[in-house]
Amino acid sequence: MNWFFITLGYSGLAPKAPGTVGSIVALFLGMWILIAFDAQTLFLASLLVTVIAIKAIDKYEKISGIHDDKRIVIDELAGMWFALSVAPAITINFNALGMWENGFLIQSLLSFLLFRYFDITKPSIIGRIDRETKGGLGVVGDDVIAGFVAGILSALLWQGIVTLQGV
Repeated sequence: MNWFFITLGYSGLAPKAPGTVGSIVALFLGMWILIAFDAQTLFLASLLVTVIAIKAIDKYEKISGIHDDKRIVIDELAGMWFALSVAPAITINFNALGMWENGFLIQSLLSFLLFRYFDITKPSIIGRIDRETKGGLGVVGDDVIAGFVAGILSALLWQGIVTLQGV
């Protein structure tokens, strides 16, 4: 059992809000990947982490008998990285981080806030996956969908902001 992996570097062991702590760790790691590499790399890393996480969580649940242990936050990483690979989904260098025009920081923050909102409230299909799908697929699946929705909504909101500024 790789406890370091499924707790995302032990961030899931935070006494308060382990999901939020894990999401913050995932946000900064994802932003670093976007800066150092690109959105495609982050997307592919998200897919890889998702597959490995499902298998690791299945193994953990079989051994422990605990479904969706709150200390497991690798699912937050998968969701956050999917959100970031959709929006901002731009290649940026470190020097351009603070520039408003590229929207990198705003979209990253929006992606984080929207992901946490969807992950906590679990509306619509996100909640259905969480309630009805067993094992690692259920634990990770709702976060992946929440990440995609958060990323798309973040990109749309940023486009709305840009459009309003142009008026």
